[in-house]
Amino acid sequence: MGSTEDLDYPQTILQYSSGFLVSKIMFTACELGVFDLLLESGEPLSSDAIAARLHTSTTGMERLLDACVGLKLLAVELTQEGALYRNTDISNIYLTKSSPKSQYHIMMYYSNTVYLCWHYLADAVREGRNQYERAFGISSKDPFGAMYRSEEEMLKFMAGQNSVWSICGRDVLAAFDLSPFRQIYDLGGGGGALARECVSLYPNSTVTIYDLPKVVQVAKEQFVPPEEHRIAFHEGDFFNNTIPEAELYLLSKILHDWDDEKCGQLLAKVFKACKPGGGVLLVESLLNEDKSGPLETQLYSMNMLVQTEGKERTAAEYSKLLEAAGFREIQVKRTGKLYDAILGRK
Repeated sequence: MGSTEDLDYPQTILQYSSGFLVSKIMFTACELGVFDLLLESGEPLSSDAIAARLHTSTTGMERLLDACVGLKLLAVELTQEGALYRNTDISNIYLTKSSPKSQYHIMMYYSNTVYLCWHYLADAVREGRNQYERAFGISSKDPFGAMYRSEEEMLKFMAGQNSVWSICGRDVLAAFDLSPFRQIYDLGGGGGALARECVSLYPNSTVTIYDLPKVVQVAKEQFVPPEEHRIAFHEGDFFNNTIPEAELYLLSKILHDWDDEKCGQLLAKVFKACKPGGGVLLVESLLNEDKSGPLETQLYSMNMLVQTEGKERTAAEYSKLLEAAGFREIQVKRTGKLYDAILGRK
């Protein structure tokens, strides 16, 4: 028999093996509206009341609520009338739809799209390519055609990305002083959350969101208010169409979607279009130079395998891509958060 210390190792393996259960509990509580209901009620509710209002079984809801308590997403109070549940602060801030920092939309994107691709992770590792064909019956040769396979799916993806920038955008935009750059292009700017953070932080700058025509249309209709005159739009495909001249280009979570060859092609176009003295800001989740972590970035890189043509990279790898395109004076700033910033100058 081994010592009691040996039991820590199988316990760790068991925790790893059940990790997907944890995320699915959180996704399900979001999808069913548990956190929204508890916020709107203004008071703790019983599992029976929650089940009745959300039209679920009482036994299933009670188990879901208790699991959320275990995850510290809910708190429970035992009274004479029975157990009463309420949101914790983290749920009110990040898991309710109405919160300015809500992560609800990215949760739903992970639950309904990313999860299905990860079911075929072993196939992705064997083949070295994304798994849209197996997951959705759509060609894997056009990752964004698959991501934007319907207006509903595109809206879900854009809303999810916006929710990420609502909590991470300011950190990466403030990593360097970007105030000297007045004319900024946000390539692949999607729903415009990063652009809105940018004009808020640098009010003398204007930002043009450059994205596919259907993405621009949705951004105008759903995400960027018409009274925001410091944000403009440009419809196009930055691989196949001209990139207009600007002082600074934002590429946020763009290069990680593509292989080195595609990244090189895009950065060369950006360098050619960039005004002398201008630059490019890459916003990416950086791996350690020995690729030993951070764990979140390693997991993102696996997600790039099952969903895109790209990968996460080290700061040195991104710097090499920038230098090959002609950029100089490359600076790297780690924010200590999920995403980091790299600035290259022309």
